[in-house]
Amino acid sequence: MGSLFRSEEMTLCQLFLQSEAAYACVSELGELGLVQFRDLNPDVNAFQRKFVNEVRRCDEMERKLRYLEKEIRRDGIPMLEIPGECPEAPQPREMIDLEATFEKLENELREVNQNAEALKRNYLELTELKHILRKTQVFFDEMADPSREEEQVTLLGEEGLMAGGQALKLGFVAGVILRERIPAFERMLWRACRGNVFLRQAEIDTPLEDPSSSDQVYKSVFIIFFQGDQLKTRVKKICEGFRATLYPCPESPADRREMAMGVMTRIEDLNTVLGQTQDHRHRVLVAAAKNIKNWFVKVRKIKAIYHTLNLFNLDVTQKCLIAECWVPALDMETIQLALRRGTERSGSSVPPILNRMETIEDPPTYNRTNKFTSAFQHLIYAYGVATYREVNPAPYTVITFPFLFAVMFGDLGHGAIMAAFGFWMCYKEKPLQAKKIDSEIWNIFFGGRYIILLMGLFSMYTGLIYNDIFSKSLNIFGSSWRNNYDGSTLQSNQLLQLNPDSKDYLQYPYPFGIDPVWQLAEANKIIFMNGYKMKISIIIGVFHMLFGVCLSLWNHLYFKRRISIYVEFIPQILFLSLLFFYMVLLMFIKWTTYGATPGHFGSQDPEIVKTSAFCAPSILITFINMMLFKHDKNTRPQCDDFMFSGQMFIQKLFVIVALLCVPIMLFGKPYFIMREQKQRARQGHQPVEGNAENGTAGGAPVPASGHHDEEITEVFIHQAIHTIEFVLGSVSHTASYLRLWALSLAHAQLAEVAWNMLLRKGLMSNDYQGGIFLYVVFAGWAAISVSILVLMEGLSAFLHTLRLHWVEFQSKFYGGEGYLFQPFSFEIILDSAGQAEE
Repeated sequence: MGSLFRSEEMTLCQLFLQSEAAYACVSELGELGLVQFRDLNPDVNAFQRKFVNEVRRCDEMERKLRYLEKEIRRDGIPMLEIPGECPEAPQPREMIDLEATFEKLENELREVNQNAEALKRNYLELTELKHILRKTQVFFDEMADPSREEEQVTLLGEEGLMAGGQALKLGFVAGVILRERIPAFERMLWRACRGNVFLRQAEIDTPLEDPSSSDQVYKSVFIIFFQGDQLKTRVKKICEGFRATLYPCPESPADRREMAMGVMTRIEDLNTVLGQTQDHRHRVLVAAAKNIKNWFVKVRKIKAIYHTLNLFNLDVTQKCLIAECWVPALDMETIQLALRRGTERSGSSVPPILNRMETIEDPPTYNRTNKFTSAFQHLIYAYGVATYREVNPAPYTVITFPFLFAVMFGDLGHGAIMAAFGFWMCYKEKPLQAKKIDSEIWNIFFGGRYIILLMGLFSMYTGLIYNDIFSKSLNIFGSSWRNNYDGSTLQSNQLLQLNPDSKDYLQYPYPFGIDPVWQLAEANKIIFMNGYKMKISIIIGVFHMLFGVCLSLWNHLYFKRRISIYVEFIPQILFLSLLFFYMVLLMFIKWTTYGATPGHFGSQDPEIVKTSAFCAPSILITFINMMLFKHDKNTRPQCDDFMFSGQMFIQKLFVIVALLCVPIMLFGKPYFIMREQKQRARQGHQPVEGNAENGTAGGAPVPASGHHDEEITEVFIHQAIHTIEFVLGSVSHTASYLRLWALSLAHAQLAEVAWNMLLRKGLMSNDYQGGIFLYVVFAGWAAISVSILVLMEGLSAFLHTLRLHWVEFQSKFYGGEGYLFQPFSFEIILDSAGQAEE
């Protein structure tokens, strides 16, 4: 329980391990996850450490596994999750077997892929040739048509058709090109050949698979007619530039038919071979998919062990490894047992040695958490990691955080929606975790599921206190007010008010929360709720800050900082109590002193009038006058000038004492430090008080230098900053808690606007058209309620609550200058690796 309210006591230990037992012992410590190793070779390059070759081998194995995983994912083969517990880290000798397995798998897969790629390329070429033979036959058939002779005349001219009494034949090349390159290809041919070529092209309807990237590409067949070798060379160069593939195409139709039949036969044979190759590849990948998760875990564990062993030092004999590590003091026995298990597994006869060390370093901060408290602890860590062994605010935040949120978000309906969402995430926790949803926003919500559940439940409670459910009220116990006006008066006067100093009020309060009659009080509902929520905000804020200052006393007592109790805690608690806690007392005095007197309603008796609401003073004006040492005469002659006898004297005394606390906070600590320095100079050694001021308590380390090494000027500046921050902060922080009132008011008014502008109009509509209208309006109202009033307003209230805890509460006692305990843990390493993959 100590680690919940204060971080674990940590110990720096020195660990001696035999070389043959080091691997097994570190493996056991990794499974345990309770040891943070220090780097004893900070000046040694990463490539010059003892186990760098083993780390490289692990990197190579990881590379091969990633290659296998990529191929498995590409084929859409499911990878089996690890059933039960994760496999243990394999022994060093098993690394050779794993390397051989991965090498064999990689080589086999690469060979299969190369063969498959070569076959696919061959298949692509044959397919393209098949399309060329088909399309060119169509072209030649068209050219054989007598009506097409005009094209030849246009291309060669009438004189060129006959040379030496013989008809000239055109040369041609045929090939395949990407469809999107056709327009540019055609333009280039026209310009380069000056219009002396004839291009025909036809699209291939079905997409073809690119063997390199496995992408589906669309291509077109083309045939280019030309005359002469010079144009032929030019055309081929242009085709090469546009990466068009040229294929041989016979001139005679018989040869083309014969070639087409041969191509079809080869395509069928290739299909058979390709199918067998793909089946073999699939079998190899399915076999690998069954074990790949296990292999990843094993390789990562081996790599983590050797990476940790690189932090160790070798002794002179090269037979023993020496390590330094931070361990929780309560877990020393557990760690000893783990080391013993590791030694037994390795077969070593020499037991490991774990010695405690004295150190002047600040230990890391370690707070044990579970799935419920971890979210609240992370809220604290977001502000800063606690200084070693100082008070941990997380257990108090578990209550105060959802409560302050609920004060701003108080609505039974909206709170129920939020609580239902949080409860669903908690109830479906394991299935949702197993899904591993890759969404940052979802992971934030899921990580804070218990915070959301508590915020929803607390909001339901404050919603009952405010008697607010979707801006409406519940009349559970019956109102404590009665209407004494007749019907005509009610209808003619919209600004009527019920008077508590009459029989309108039954003189007993509504049993729980706000009376539902206020829902009907359009004239002064906001005035009443403003006054109520404003005062409640100040009361909660003052008690919250006083609690923070009291926690600082717990810190001073634990670290035995006696001087800080006298010159920091006592002046701070006096300053807050005499000014702001006194203001809270005035509120309670006003509530209990002034009000209606049963049996004397409307009485003009001076004694009765003095305690009536007519004479109730303003707390804010009273507090301002108190700070200014002045008093305004009551303008109402029937009323007393003061709320109680001796009020003026007590107020002056409180302000004077509070002001006297400021110089004590400002000069107290520097004065005691100067006195200690003089005393030490006379005695020649550091006194016990100096040790206490430096923080020696309950296993806490002694810092290398105390106050005697600090310049007194720096101490003065440091103390002046803290004093000014506290004094001015007390005023601004108290006012800052008014955000509880402001956000609560805004939330209630937004809910009322949404009801009046949407749902109320839908409920007032008649006939069947009204039902359709209500259906549409309800959808809009529900969408606005969830998106704006629950999500956006909820986020706003969450951020304001976070600020109240970080600034107003934690600034009173929380240093947040520590660093986090980061143990060597396989679980953490594997989780972070899994998240990086996703």
